[in-house]
Amino acid sequence: MLRTLPKTRDWSDAYRLASIIVFSLLTMISARITIPLEPVPITLQPFAVMLSGLVLGARDGFLSQFIYLMMIALGLPVDARMLGSAALFGATAGYLYSFPVASLVAGYLAQWGGNNFVVRWGAGIVGIIVMYVIGTTWLAVYLQLSVQKAWSAGVAPFILLDLGKAFVAAGVAESGRTFLNR
Repeated sequence: MLRTLPKTRDWSDAYRLASIIVFSLLTMISARITIPLEPVPITLQPFAVMLSGLVLGARDGFLSQFIYLMMIALGLPVDARMLGSAALFGATAGYLYSFPVASLVAGYLAQWGGNNFVVRWGAGIVGIIVMYVIGTTWLAVYLQLSVQKAWSAGVAPFILLDLGKAFVAAGVAESGRTFLNR
């Protein structure tokens, strides 16, 4: 669990696992809230990814997103387009692969910054940047796009929305951490 939580209880392995699974399921559900765009749809997944890192911390946030990827790898249609394992080889696969890394980075930065909202928001923004770098690089290679066209297709339409998602995730994170601390 997040190291900035006060040590008021011993976190059992079952409790940690349940928390990790809840955030995997939250990412799955957030994929259902989709505005179809080509080649990259708008989803609430960046919110869920950032929230997992900000609430659970680097290690458990990473694990929650890794489990989400494993559900896709097993063929479960839990991605935004309900493709199952095919999603891990399509144009948006880079964004999916970035989820564990983005959650890890955001969680690490949140752990470092403590209970400061601005630091949590900054951690969320850095996590979004990680998603953009990995996802857009894959998109450019997969679709053989120039950097400028990949930016236009995979980043530009999402910047304001994703900044808002990181902002809300930073605000909700404190409530999530308080709930887990009970």
